[in-house]
Amino acid sequence: MSAPSREMTDELYREEVRDARRMAAAEKLCLSGDLFDELCARMRDGIRFQFPDADDASVEMILSERLDIGRRLEQGS
Repeated sequence: MSAPSREMTDELYREEVRDARRMAAAEKLCLSGDLFDELCARMRDGIRFQFPDADDASVEMILSERLDIGRRLEQGS
């Protein structure tokens, strides 16, 4: 199977944007929580890959540190 073309990728993105614009604010809020949970799960996987001997508590500590770094970068401090 070949990779999607740039045009196809752009059209899919435009469809997602149109769908998002049609959503009620409550739906968007629910989805944002789901997206954050998915982000955290992927970050945990990356941390476990980077630190294969880390226990769950260490993974959560590293995740928390990385999220704090992201917040500080967003705030410009």
